[in-house]
Amino acid sequence: MSVKSSSATPAEPKAPAERLKIDKSALALAEPARLRDQAHLKFVASQPCLICGRNKAQAHHLRFAQPKAMGRKVSDEYTVPLCSIHHRLLHQTGNEIAWWEYQQINPLEAAAQLWRQSRQGTSQTG
Repeated sequence: MSVKSSSATPAEPKAPAERLKIDKSALALAEPARLRDQAHLKFVASQPCLICGRNKAQAHHLRFAQPKAMGRKVSDEYTVPLCSIHHRLLHQTGNEIAWWEYQQINPLEAAAQLWRQSRQGTSQTG
């Protein structure tokens, strides 16, 4: 039995940017996509506050809409407009779901409607 020696040099390790990325959505327990869309955030911020109707709003990410991830916000599709006062009050609250229940608003419905509206605006340009 003979063993052939290869004259080829061993491959150098790939740089981090060249490594293959794992598509986590294909895993058995898929990681939810966290979409980023600056145009949508701008659209949400242009809407009146869901609580008081003030026109100067900020896009609030609904923290309970997706599982927590280390240092990552939920997807931009789960955003609703809040004025700076209500945005601050919400962040000072320990229980976001209870805060929304007290306001008698379903923020997930509002976020879904805003997402559809902003998608309609971008799909009509093509």
